[in-house]
Amino acid sequence: MVWMLLLACGSRSGCDDDQVYDHDTEDCVPYVAGEPVDADVWSPAPGTSWQWQLTGRIDRSVEVTMYDVDVFEATDSDLDGLRADGRTVICYFSAGSLETFRDDVGFVDEAAVGKKLDGWDDERWLDVTHPDVFELAARRLDLAVERGCDGVEPDNVDGYVNKTGFPLTPSEQLQFNRFLADEAHVRGLSVGLKNDVDQLKRLEPWFDWALNEECVAYDECGTYTPFLDVDKAVFHTEYVDEVSEAAGLLSKVCGDRPSRFSTLVKTWDLGAEFFACD
Repeated sequence: MVWMLLLACGSRSGCDDDQVYDHDTEDCVPYVAGEPVDADVWSPAPGTSWQWQLTGRIDRSVEVTMYDVDVFEATDSDLDGLRADGRTVICYFSAGSLETFRDDVGFVDEAAVGKKLDGWDDERWLDVTHPDVFELAARRLDLAVERGCDGVEPDNVDGYVNKTGFPLTPSEQLQFNRFLADEAHVRGLSVGLKNDVDQLKRLEPWFDWALNEECVAYDECGTYTPFLDVDKAVFHTEYVDEVSEAAGLLSKVCGDRPSRFSTLVKTWDLGAEFFACD
C-alpha cells in the first residue's frame, strides 16, 4: 500500500498559480470564483468565548458560548447535552487530509492520497483537486447536519503551502476552501477558516469566522484584520506540551495577541483543559 501511495504522489500535472486541474479533461483550466452562498447561520462577533476539546470525555462545565468538538468522536450524549446547555456546537473534521483510522475513507482513490503530515503518522495529505476529496468533504458535512452540529471546522485546508506530494496551486486551494464554505452554507452550517493565513483576505467573504493556531509563535496575528474589520470572530490557540506549562504561557500570549481575539492555551491533544484570556 505504501509503495502504491508513493507512486500516486505528484503523478498529475502541475498548473499555473491562476489555474486549477480538471480531472475529467486532465488539463489545467483558468479558475473563476463565483459569489459566496448566502446563508442565515451562526456568525460570531470578535471576543466570543469558546472551548476546543477533541479528545477525552467532554467537560460541559466550561461557561462559554461555543464548543468545538470532533464530529466523529463526540457522543450523542455529549452533543445533546451541549445543546441543552445552550452552547453553539461546532464540529471538527479533517477536509484536506486522510486519517487512516476513519471508517468513511474506503472509497477515496489511492491517486488522491499523498505524503504523511509532519508529526502525524496515521494522516496523509489529500489532493484537493480530486473528485473523491470533494465527495469525502460533502459526506462529512452531511454527517455534521445529521449529528445536529451548528457549524463546522474543516482542518488541513492549506495543503498548497505544505509538502503534500501534489503540485497544488493557490487557486486550487481557494477553489476547495470556497467549496467547503458554500456547501456548509447550503446545509445551514456555520463554517470557520482554519489557518491558511496567506489567503485570508480572499476567503473572508466565504467564511463566518476564523480559527488560528499559534499566530503568536509565528508572528502572524496581524494578518487577521480582514476578519476583525468586518466583526467576524477570530478563535485562537497557542500550544504547550504539558498542562502544567499552560498558565505560564497564558500571561505572555494574552499580552501579545490582538485584544479582540478569543484566545486559549491548550495541549496538542486538545483535551478538557481550559486556559483563556479574559
